Amino acid sequence: MINIIGLGYIGLPTALMFAKSGEVVVGTDYNTDLVNSLEKGILPFEEEGLEELHQKALNNGITFSTEYQKTHTYILAVPTPYIKESKKLDPKYVISALNSVLDVCDKGASVIIESTVSPGTVDKYVRPEIERRGYVIGEDIHLLHAPERIIPGNMIYELEHNSRTIGADNIEIGEKIKGLYLNFCKADIVVTDIRSAEMSKVVENTFRDINIAFANELAKICQMDNMDVYEIIRIANMHPRVNIMQPGPGVGGHCISVDPWFLVGDYPDLTNLILTARKINDSMPKHVLGRIRDIMREHNIKDISKVGLYGLAYKEDVDDTRESPTLQLLERMDEHLAFGVKVFDPHVKNSVVDYQSANFEEFLNEIEILVIMVGHNHIKENLNLIKSKHVLDTKNICTFEGVYKL
Repeated sequence: MINIIGLGYIGLPTALMFAKSGEVVVGTDYNTDLVNSLEKGILPFEEEGLEELHQKALNNGITFSTEYQKTHTYILAVPTPYIKESKKLDPKYVISALNSVLDVCDKGASVIIESTVSPGTVDKYVRPEIERRGYVIGEDIHLLHAPERIIPGNMIYELEHNSRTIGADNIEIGEKIKGLYLNFCKADIVVTDIRSAEMSKVVENTFRDINIAFANELAKICQMDNMDVYEIIRIANMHPRVNIMQPGPGVGGHCISVDPWFLVGDYPDLTNLILTARKINDSMPKHVLGRIRDIMREHNIKDISKVGLYGLAYKEDVDDTRESPTLQLLERMDEHLAFGVKVFDPHVKNSVVDYQSANFEEFLNEIEILVIMVGHNHIKENLNLIKSKHVLDTKNICTFEGVYKL
C-alpha cells in the first residue's frame, strides 16, 4: 500500500495515477471536507482528464482519509513555502508530515519526498528529525526525494511522459522506487543521490525564470523606444541557436516564481544573475500598472473602476491562482490606494478578490479599459466582444488594430 500525504495539485493526481495502475493507495490530507468530497467523487480543482482518472481510481479501490496509514511506502506532497524576508525555505509542512509518518510507519519504510525543496533541505532538516526520533536511516527508514515535474493544465500527460529523478541514499532502494513509478511513467527515470535530485529540480525552474526575465526586460526596452518586441523575438528566434521566450505580466505558480528564491536565500553571494532575474519578473506587475496609467491618461479616464483585469489564474486554462501576476498587480494597486478595479476569470469560480465578476458580458459592460492578464481559450474565442474597449494585451493574443502591448 502507498500512503500519499497531501492531496493538492501534485499529491492528488499522483495518487490517482498510482491507483489507476493497480497499486493500493490511500490519500491522506488534514482537510476533512476535501477528503469527504474526494470520496464522493468531487474534485477540488479543474484539470483536463482528472475527473475520468478520479473515477477509474475509485473503481480500483483508492480511499481517502485524514489518518496516516501503517505501511511501507509514503509519498509526501505537502506545500514548501519560502520565507519572504530571508528567501529561505520554510520546511514546517514537510517536518510535520514526516513526524506523522514516523508515528505509524512500519520498520524499513520508504519515505519519498515529492515536494520541491531547496538544495540541502534533507540534510539540514529531514535527517536530523528522523534521527532525533531515534530511527536509523537506511535501516528503520529509507529516505528518498522524487521531485514532481508537472504543470497544471497538462498534469496527466506529464505524469506519464515527463522524465523523473529519484534521489536515494541506497541505489537498490532507489531502483525499487523507480519500479514503482514505472507503473505509470513511460519516460526515463534517473536514480541519483538526494542532493543532486534536490538541486536539479530547483535548477530547472531557475533556468526558465532567467529566460523569462530576459524576454520581460526586452519588452521594457522595446516599449521605451516604441519597438515591437514580439516581431523582434519572432525574427531573432529564426536563428538556429536562439529561442527567446515570450514576455508576460509576471511569473506565477508555485515553481518558477518560488524555487529560484531558495538558491538566493541559501547562496546570497553567488546568485547575482538569479536575483536579478527574480527582480525583473517580480517587477512586471508594476510595469503593467504603469501601462494602465498611460492608457488612462491618454483617454482621460480617471475612474479606476473602469479598468477590468481579465484572468486571475497564474496560467492559461486552469483555476490555480498561486502567486498569480494578477494578484501581485492588485497588491501594487492596493499600495497606491487604487481600489475598485474589476476582475473576471472564467475558471476561478470562488470569490478570490473584491470586485470579482461572475458574468463576462456584465464585466465588459462596466469597464472601458480591458487588461488581458491570462490568455485563456475563453478570451481567444470572444475577441469580437472586446474590440470596443481600450485593450492592454499582455499575452499578445489580440489580432485586431489599436491594441496596446507590454
